[in-house]
Amino acid sequence: MFKLNVAWLVTLAGVFVLATAAGLAQQARPRARDLGIAPGVFEPGPLDAITDVDGVKVGHTTIIEGDNVRTGVTAILPHGGNIFQDKVAGAVFVGNAFGKLAGSTQVQELGTIETPIVLTNTLSVGTAVEAVVAYTLAEPGNEGVRSVNALVGETNDGGLNDIRGLHVTREHVLAAIRSAAGGRVAEGSVGAGTGTQALGWKGGIGTASRRLPARYGGYTLGVLVQTNFGGVLTIDGAPVGKLLGRYAYKGDGSSTSSRPLHEGDGSCMIVVATDAPLDARDLRRLAARAVFGLARVGSSYSNGSGDFAIAFSTSPEMRFHFGETAPRSRAILPVDAVSPLFEAALETTEEAVYNSLFQATTVTGNGHTAEAIPIDKVKTILQKYRQ
Repeated sequence: MFKLNVAWLVTLAGVFVLATAAGLAQQARPRARDLGIAPGVFEPGPLDAITDVDGVKVGHTTIIEGDNVRTGVTAILPHGGNIFQDKVAGAVFVGNAFGKLAGSTQVQELGTIETPIVLTNTLSVGTAVEAVVAYTLAEPGNEGVRSVNALVGETNDGGLNDIRGLHVTREHVLAAIRSAAGGRVAEGSVGAGTGTQALGWKGGIGTASRRLPARYGGYTLGVLVQTNFGGVLTIDGAPVGKLLGRYAYKGDGSSTSSRPLHEGDGSCMIVVATDAPLDARDLRRLAARAVFGLARVGSSYSNGSGDFAIAFSTSPEMRFHFGETAPRSRAILPVDAVSPLFEAALETTEEAVYNSLFQATTVTGNGHTAEAIPIDKVKTILQKYRQ
């Protein structure tokens, strides 16, 4: 169990729930940088997490019950105020739409995000939408609100979790939102990543960040991923999945050949935050680079993989105040200045996926076991390829 900085234990309908703020001590398992893995050319922020972007908060609710329930909720708040009244510029990019991203059409149309971003399992999207709406309506100042665009994404954790049991409740979602805080972010088998699997191993929540040099504006960019997808795992350029014998499309097709379930299927949700003053157009381009970053880790982008990225800017220049009608001037980063952020999105997504794998612990549920990736074997492979 984690050492808690800010956390509480609650019991909801007999379910053991761990509701945590972002400020958790790091697990004993390493992160990518502990193994000398530092993708790209830019330096990370002090926490190497999405919460390095000032004001961004993350909260998890982890739900574990009996032998079959392994699921949860992760909430990302763009800032600590009333998000509906003080909307952030946002955009969505869809790599492959085999999945559910509730609220995406309004984000695409208006270029704003007005609620916490919530991640959960596939069949709990409706419950999460209801909870986010309830949370928003109850916020002081929203007494007259009659329309809320909840933004909820998912991956399918049905391999380890009794997904048909619909175990996520409104209270679980609200607990994740209310526990959200800045600081360190719990990773691996927590929150919406409790029951997920990725690239042949236990997946989960991962995060990372980059801070651009002053000559490129000094902006910070952070990514959080919910990994649940397949392919042929590549780490720091090394064909780790192939060498460890776990990868999509392995075997000769015979009934005795071992292969990962559903070949390369699965999904990945990516949330990108930056303090750079980007409008919705360039945020969508930024989100696209995050999806492209999955190629660096070996994603197969299969037919059954829902690959989605949500990007938002916390810049005050890009805020949209509810009911605002008067024209105002804004300073927006020009398109010729966004390329360093594109590079940062690629690097950060790659590292966040590694962190989701390295921090994940072995989980057994629903009659299946997803093993944590063996760190010692990964280190041996990386040492060989670095020679």
